[in-house]
Amino acid sequence: MKILITGGTGFVGTHLTLRLVQDGNEVTILTRSPEGSKGTSPGISYLQGDPTQEGSWQEAIKNHDTIINLAGASIFSRWTEEQKRAIRESRVLTTRNIVKGIGGIGVTSKREITFFSTSAVGYYGFHGDEELTEESPSGNDFLANLAVEWEAEALKGRDKGARVVITRFGIVLGEKGGALGQMIPLFKKYIGGPIGSGQQWFSWIHIKDLVEAFVFLIKHPEISSPVNLCSPNPVKNKDLAKALGKALYRPSFLPAPGFMIKLILGEFGSVILEGQRVIPRRLLDHGFLFQYPDIGKALESLMGQ
Repeated sequence: MKILITGGTGFVGTHLTLRLVQDGNEVTILTRSPEGSKGTSPGISYLQGDPTQEGSWQEAIKNHDTIINLAGASIFSRWTEEQKRAIRESRVLTTRNIVKGIGGIGVTSKREITFFSTSAVGYYGFHGDEELTEESPSGNDFLANLAVEWEAEALKGRDKGARVVITRFGIVLGEKGGALGQMIPLFKKYIGGPIGSGQQWFSWIHIKDLVEAFVFLIKHPEISSPVNLCSPNPVKNKDLAKALGKALYRPSFLPAPGFMIKLILGEFGSVILEGQRVIPRRLLDHGFLFQYPDIGKALESLMGQ
């Protein structure tokens, strides 16, 4: 299978690319910089182009069976108006341009295409202790509204004859990136602990389960969007801190006051202090088996690496 990935040089993209190549797939990574194509490995090629801009890279879409869109500016920063615009445009414009590139594939040719478009559990907004599944309604904050717009652009691919799967990510935990990359240094300095009240829910997924979920979805074309990519066992923030402290042999009792989080991160601070309790109902109903469903074992495996 020939697979095109945007955002393929990032944290998730790197892990996913290696896993897909292991299965014998040919992976093309779209990159803005020719520097990103150095050190090409067997089964991996690079295509230069900016996915937020229309260009010749869109012609390559018709030569691939699967498109995986992972591109997007990081949300882990203080949200100025300029940063919010970058967060939105990097997602919406990239998705819109991919759909334009899909064109009439699947209708005018024999090639069928699957389009995986990333979204996030932030789609659901804030619901306290309520369990949220793919059937739950969207929220009304910045991230939720962005996710709604982002997903709407992706779903236009159905009109072009593509199978569209919206993958709503939880917080991805990995040994060399993601949320842990920011949390571990604090715990190692003995200043890690719960954030705010610690009662907010944290929907997470081990990086290995995330990439295996993509492999599973590629092999199960009967599964339609959206699909929550998160552990079946979300945890409260205080329990995450406790588990991380245990895995690192560090104390985990020093809380970060909520007012300080809001002072430093502004609007994004509210996202961290609220959270969502999300369940991957669609994956579970189709028999997907998580390797790391529990936070303790997941963190132990990552700290061991």
